Amino acid sequence: MKINIKSACLLGVLLFYCSISCMAQFPPPAGQPGSTAIFKDSSVIVGWATGCTVHRGLINISDSTIVYDGKNRASYGSDTSALNKADDSPVSLGDGGYAIVTFDKPITNGPGFDFAVFENGLNDSFLELAFVEVSSDGINFFRFPSVSNTQTIKQIPTFGVVDATKIDNLAGKYRVSFGTPFDLEVLAGTPGLDINRITHVKIIDVVGCIEPAFATHDSKGNIVNDPWPTPFNTGGFDLDAIGVLHFTNVPENRSV
Repeated sequence: MKINIKSACLLGVLLFYCSISCMAQFPPPAGQPGSTAIFKDSSVIVGWATGCTVHRGLINISDSTIVYDGKNRASYGSDTSALNKADDSPVSLGDGGYAIVTFDKPITNGPGFDFAVFENGLNDSFLELAFVEVSSDGINFFRFPSVSNTQTIKQIPTFGVVDATKIDNLAGKYRVSFGTPFDLEVLAGTPGLDINRITHVKIIDVVGCIEPAFATHDSKGNIVNDPWPTPFNTGGFDLDAIGVLHFTNVPENRSV
């Protein structure tokens, strides 16, 4: 078959730019046009978490013998550090660690976003990420469909850079004092979940390591690459607070 080289080159360029445009670009950092970041003093926040239990992860999941101040697990902060208003005094989860958070009343699916998770990222590019799951019975948890379009060829180093426009439905997308919002409507129709009566929210550190043995993946199967290793007492995701935008009118006094 005779091939027109010029046409083939033009087609290649077209496909290249098409692939770039198809790569989802998500809202930018706090303060930029189109950002979904919610400031801790925003009037849309009607309440904060009132209960929390933390399960710490290692400071380096690839080697449990690595310690910081004599401990091989994250140790900064306490369960109560995640309660009430965001104040830049978080609890560190460590690699793969998680926190289960509760509220005085269930969260409900209202117009737009329903709650926001606050981390203490130093700036718009040093971002430590976490998966977010919700439950309406405290037993069965369902994860928001996260996306990470960050490259997975090279490990983001300990104090490396993450582009907020390449991540979606991952907590920690925004810098300190700005919450990453989540919309329960995304999970509508999920069997076993009542999005109008969310009693528990689980925050799970993504680890961030791109080595297959330790990597975690987004909803599309992509490895989630974020700053790693973080072999300190403050390692992993640092949960500062969870602010609620929509409560039900029914009190909820469950323990974690």
